[in-house]
Amino acid sequence: MQIKVEHVQAGHIDIYSKGGRIRRIYLPVRLRNELLDWVGEESGFLFVNQKGTPLTPRGIAQKLKELALKHGVNPDLIHPHAFSHLYALNFLDKNSDLVLLADLLGHASVETTRIYLQRTGNEQKKLVDRVVDW
Repeated sequence: MQIKVEHVQAGHIDIYSKGGRIRRIYLPVRLRNELLDWVGEESGFLFVNQKGTPLTPRGIAQKLKELALKHGVNPDLIHPHAFSHLYALNFLDKNSDLVLLADLLGHASVETTRIYLQRTGNEQKKLVDRVVDW
């Protein structure tokens, strides 16, 4: 699925996922505004290569790795799927509705979503230190 300016203007993207289910991806207002400021009011694909054709998933992954190197981030940690994990963690920091999160991520089972939320030992220690204040 390629993102078009029209999707940004509508505020969501509908994609077909496993089993032919339609999954709606909502774009927050702040992100929509920033994207529209960036591309203007043109129509067409949002992310294109030098030839003007849409970036492939592999092309997007490559661009992310280039940006990681440019900004001193380990490129092995940066890939498109990592953003699902980041989204899930940030969502749960602000809203504890695991069922809604599973739906937003397109998971048929909440158990699949729980896998995304496993924290490292260091993260667990910091969380316990923050929560237990007695």
